Amino acid sequence: MENRTQITMRVSRRSIAANVLLSVVKLLSGVLARSGAMVSDAIHSASDVVSTIIVMIGVKASEKASDREHPYGHERMECVAAIVLSAILMATGLLVGWSGVEKIVHREDLPVPGIAALFAAVLSIAVKEGMFWYTRHYARSLDSEALMADAWHHRSDALSSVGALLGIAGARLGYPILDPLSSVVICVFIGKAAIDIFRDAVDKMVDHSCDEATERAIRGCVMGHEGVEHIDLLRTREFGNRIYIELEISVDGQLPLVDAHAIAERVHNDVEMAFPQVKHIMIHVNPA
Repeated sequence: MENRTQITMRVSRRSIAANVLLSVVKLLSGVLARSGAMVSDAIHSASDVVSTIIVMIGVKASEKASDREHPYGHERMECVAAIVLSAILMATGLLVGWSGVEKIVHREDLPVPGIAALFAAVLSIAVKEGMFWYTRHYARSLDSEALMADAWHHRSDALSSVGALLGIAGARLGYPILDPLSSVVICVFIGKAAIDIFRDAVDKMVDHSCDEATERAIRGCVMGHEGVEHIDLLRTREFGNRIYIELEISVDGQLPLVDAHAIAERVHNDVEMAFPQVKHIMIHVNPA
């Protein structure tokens, strides 16, 4: 069976291949059909190649084993990759938006896009939306922050292609200003995706707690053990794509130490088995 890194690399290699082909098709269509929106969309797709390479580097680095200088591992490198990706995504959006604004300001010679740009936009929407769902599926199953960021990069590209399609169609219907205007709309979509990716990655960099549903599930798992009378303390923190837990449980105060320890050990093992994303759980036993 493939491990987490191998699956991520396979998904990323397929994303790169698809993006390279799609970027070439969109760039040629944009140039031949004289569509600024399609050229902007091609630039966005090309940036996806760079972002996917960053994902691959981040995931590979996050899988490094703990060492003397990093006793808690390197999982946060995946968050670093997501933050870098969000910066590239924002820069791409600003570049696309600025290109559209310049053409709107100097709009005396706005060309009408050719029909090839329309077909390229439809093809891009279909391919990028498919890539979004494909990458998102593996991002969720692997709980990969960087891979999820890459998935949303694909979705932002699909949305930008929708904007390009509307702009090109509008320009062909007699409103050529809609072509560069769509580039500005594309910029907004890209910027929104970049901000969302950045916020999510920063949350995991600063030891954000797990969501309430996950903590409720952990509590249910702990209280399901015979001998556990109460949960005195439960703290969770996200460390990259992994979770650390601090837990205090109450057991019968008259139990021998060896029996109390056995209860804690069963809780420890079962929580780690029920929640694969838990890297470490520290349990303290209190007398009830």
